[in-house]
Amino acid sequence: MLFSVFRQESAPPPPAHIVINAYADEQLRSIAKRMKERLNLYKEKVVDQYASSPEISPPVTEEERIKKEEADQKKKEEQEKKKKELKDAGWHSVDMVLKPVETLMDPVLGNTIDPFTDRRYIAWLSLVTLAFNYNTWFITARLCFPYHTEGIIPFWFVLDTLADLIYLTDSILFQARKQYVKAGDIIKDRVVTKKNYRSTDRFMLDVMSVMPFDLLYLRFGFKSIFRINRLLKVDTFFEFSDRLESIMAKAYIWRVIRTIGYLLFMLHLNACFYYVASDYQGIGKTKWVYSGLGSAYLRCYYYAVRSLINIGGLNEPHTVFEITFQMTNFFTGVFVFSSLIGQMRDVIGAATAAQTYFRSSMDGTVDYMVNNHIPSLVQNRVRTWYTYTWDAQGMLDESELLDKMPLVMRTAIAVDINLSTFQKIDLFKGCDQQMLVDMLLRLKSIVYLPGDFVVKKGDIGKEMYIIKSGAVQVVGGPDNSIVFVTLKAGCVFGEISLLQSSKDGGNRRTANVKAYGFANLFVLEKKDLFDILVHYPESQKVLARKGRKLMKAKGPAAAKAEVEKQKGLVLFGPKPPTPKMLRAFGGKNFLAKIKVVFYIHVQ
Repeated sequence: MLFSVFRQESAPPPPAHIVINAYADEQLRSIAKRMKERLNLYKEKVVDQYASSPEISPPVTEEERIKKEEADQKKKEEQEKKKKELKDAGWHSVDMVLKPVETLMDPVLGNTIDPFTDRRYIAWLSLVTLAFNYNTWFITARLCFPYHTEGIIPFWFVLDTLADLIYLTDSILFQARKQYVKAGDIIKDRVVTKKNYRSTDRFMLDVMSVMPFDLLYLRFGFKSIFRINRLLKVDTFFEFSDRLESIMAKAYIWRVIRTIGYLLFMLHLNACFYYVASDYQGIGKTKWVYSGLGSAYLRCYYYAVRSLINIGGLNEPHTVFEITFQMTNFFTGVFVFSSLIGQMRDVIGAATAAQTYFRSSMDGTVDYMVNNHIPSLVQNRVRTWYTYTWDAQGMLDESELLDKMPLVMRTAIAVDINLSTFQKIDLFKGCDQQMLVDMLLRLKSIVYLPGDFVVKKGDIGKEMYIIKSGAVQVVGGPDNSIVFVTLKAGCVFGEISLLQSSKDGGNRRTANVKAYGFANLFVLEKKDLFDILVHYPESQKVLARKGRKLMKAKGPAAAKAEVEKQKGLVLFGPKPPTPKMLRAFGGKNFLAKIKVVFYIHVQ
């Protein structure tokens, strides 16, 4: 009865949905759903004005896009221009303040500085490097060791101030004056060099390196950690190394010193870490830590040397921290010292590369002579040639070094060494100067041992010789025991052979010339001369004319034979002997004894 009453009081179920057309019903439901979503979007739009609109944005045309980009670019350029003007105004104010100081230093430093050749700049870099090393070594030491006591703080303050003044002077007076190359031109305008320096990363590092974080002393006390930014001046150290190597005759000496400095600094850092670790564990609490006796730095540095180099004999660590620190030390020492030893090997290898090449060449030649049973006399002369050439030149072949240089550099060196000598040669007077320069580039250096014959009488003349160092003698007689004349450095002989024809033996040597002691000669071959004369026809005519005159002055070949036959006086020189010259040998009595006097030009 109760159940039937409950059924009567409950609400009747909703009538079933009548679907007349399924497609139309689906479309109506979809429209109603979209309308509901759109209504929700408009509600959000009313609440948040930046909400996106449901409508699709109209497409942007190409013209509108270009205009928008141009407007954005123009706006950006205006902002950059304003920023640049503001920056220039700030720097102008700084320049106005610094102008009296810069003007005061102009007579000393000049308008600008050549950083590659100005020795004053390199000397200044050495001072900046000294200040950088002071900061590098003492900031780390003062940071770890208890060196900030009341009595020594004024001393540190004075040294810190001096180092900071050096940093500031370098940035204001020196770096801003450095010349630089732009598109191949050397910029020497100080206004431009100053702007260039201020646009570089180095300037930003220099500014950061002198930021006065030292003022935090007033709040936190005198702590060297506030000077850690001074280490950003490291570029100056590497620049000083490069400049010093470029002016040193033996740059490897500085490289060795620098590598040793790296080693000492690594030991310094390890000593600092060891003291910090000892302080963390407790000074003198275990046998492994620093005991607290004696000089703290020296004791810790001694430990660093024994630990990093793995000498041994150290106290055994016991705690986990001590064991970990010691193992890290050992691994670091192996890595660091293997790197430094490799670097030292490279430095020494580069320094002795030329000597190693000399030794290998000499050893190879000696082995060849021994295997082929060359006489000992010849072997000794070959060894002597190798030894003297190395001692005199520092290399076996100068051309190997010069060939690596640009043509301009080779020309400058050749002109500086030999052009003045070439200009004194009668045969080449009146020739084109550029032709003489081209001839200088074709010269070859040859070393002759004492007693070596440079030319022999009757040989075909194909070269001319310039004496670079040493001396040669023109000799004759049955056993070449008669010395007619001695030619020394700067003299020239054999130049006529370059222009003579081989017809009828016209270019044969007329005398014997041998080295007196060790002689270093420059040789110019006939083929090289003819290759050069192709480009200088006027000079070729001048040489041909002078060659004919010299040949006429030389006299007939029969007269030369008569000289030897009569054992008369034979003089060698640029001109035939005058009566005054002959009287210098003994006056009338001497002249009466001479049957034939004839002038021979060595060719």
